[in-house]
Amino acid sequence: MTFHRLLIANRGEVAVRVARACDAMKIVPVFAVSEADREAPYTRGREVVVLGPGRAAQSYLDVERVVQAAVQSRCSALHPGWGFLSENPLLATLCAQHGVTFVGPPPHVTSMMGSKTRAKAAMRAAGLQVIPGSDGVLGSVSEARHVAAAVGFPVLFKAENGGGGRGMRIARAAGEVDVAYAEAQAEARAAFGGDRVYLEKLVEGGRHIEIQILADRYGHAVHLGERDCTVQRNHQKLIEESPSPAITDELRQATCTAAARAAAGVGYVGAGTMELLLDGNVLRFMEMNCRLQVEHTVSEERSGKDLVRAQLDVAAGHVLPWAQSDIALSGHVIECRINAEDPAHDFKPAPGKITTWHPPSGPGIRVDTHVEAGYVVPPFYDSLIAKLIVRGSDRADAIARMIAALSAFAVEGVPTTIPMHIAILSSEAFRSGNYDTRSIPGWP
Repeated sequence: MTFHRLLIANRGEVAVRVARACDAMKIVPVFAVSEADREAPYTRGREVVVLGPGRAAQSYLDVERVVQAAVQSRCSALHPGWGFLSENPLLATLCAQHGVTFVGPPPHVTSMMGSKTRAKAAMRAAGLQVIPGSDGVLGSVSEARHVAAAVGFPVLFKAENGGGGRGMRIARAAGEVDVAYAEAQAEARAAFGGDRVYLEKLVEGGRHIEIQILADRYGHAVHLGERDCTVQRNHQKLIEESPSPAITDELRQATCTAAARAAAGVGYVGAGTMELLLDGNVLRFMEMNCRLQVEHTVSEERSGKDLVRAQLDVAAGHVLPWAQSDIALSGHVIECRINAEDPAHDFKPAPGKITTWHPPSGPGIRVDTHVEAGYVVPPFYDSLIAKLIVRGSDRADAIARMIAALSAFAVEGVPTTIPMHIAILSSEAFRSGNYDTRSIPGWP
């Protein structure tokens, strides 16, 4: 099977990245956009379908409207990108009902992995260690009290179908359980349309590690190594790198192999990411994201593989393009997320007009963006305006190259996270590799 026309149901750098793969494969990309993105630079000379108003709930998150856009524009496939509807099983189901190929796993797998509790059970059965917590969704506040006491404080309440740091609350003592449980439910209801919450032991001082997986419908699965995403603020990633400076080669090999085996075991199809937490010297499964991540570029640069193109191949019914022996990882890669935010004022989003835009270039430098001078950052969406990815021969070399690239990145008109990234990468705390999720190394 070959796709001739594909709807890109996402925006910004996501849309640009997917379109680049489509162009390489001679597939016509059709952009599904909101009215706020109608004049975005990446839509010039492209086919466009307008979904609705600027607010995501009335455009990018309208499942039926997105599928209608694919049908109306005569697209045989739909790529959800990362974020928005990318992990919504209803989108995959409606695509199938309308004869549109969904670029992602089948709905039953998305549903299983979307339920964090079912995903943990499946991964436990496949041999991965998981974070201790409730066996499933909590049915009441009294059950929450009982499980929290049994697991031991501190505990973390999490939305079952959550993501992006939303729907999460910490209880450090029994007296905090009722409020944390209720607040997690309320935020989950507002962000994800449901208030199903589960509980995990809060592992403090851990490292956030993720493993890139790719699988086909014939039971083959491979991994492309791990990424370290420990540098975060409010559960939102700031810097990603590979390989992780915190794990041994033995632990890396054993866990990556087990993750690929687990993906094949649950019938996973497409690109996905296993998210784990390093607890002492044990990597514990947290969740699986049934999509590519923003930071998939790190794995691409270390492996030399085009993951979006591979996604499209697998979705078209082709056998996985690589065996595990075909994947050779080399060098050290770091990615910095460049956001239109003010880090000095609690990362306050800063929509507005970008008056100057000069990204760095050169060997080992990659910039994924949808921005140019004159672009107006809208107030409705994530504030990411670019991803800067740098490859070095080793970690020290990659850090030095990244600092130089950041210093050469000229942006005016809106505040950005560039100065913060330079401070982090220049700090001894980051260079030592000895930090965890509790604080941002080198930043107040």
